[in-house]
Amino acid sequence: MSKGDLIESVAKSAALSKAKATVVVNAVLDSISKSLKKGKSVTLVGFGSFSVVKRKARNGRNPQTGATIKIKATKAPKFKAGKGLKDAVAGKK
Repeated sequence: MSKGDLIESVAKSAALSKAKATVVVNAVLDSISKSLKKGKSVTLVGFGSFSVVKRKARNGRNPQTGATIKIKATKAPKFKAGKGLKDAVAGKK
């Protein structure tokens, strides 16, 4: 499902125009992004949790040349599925 498909689905489910659904979907995604940028986690009960993980600096290897390279420390988003989402995917509900 693409972002456009999601917007269409939200518009249909909530009886909204596509323009309003676009605003809603973008607002939700922006809110999640802003919270993660501040280092805060976002928990949607039954769906899952978004958080930020810190990855340490490490040595890697250039696959073309085999040379050792240094990879800087970074922050990355992480998603952990909640029980409701896991059950829905498994077909338990």
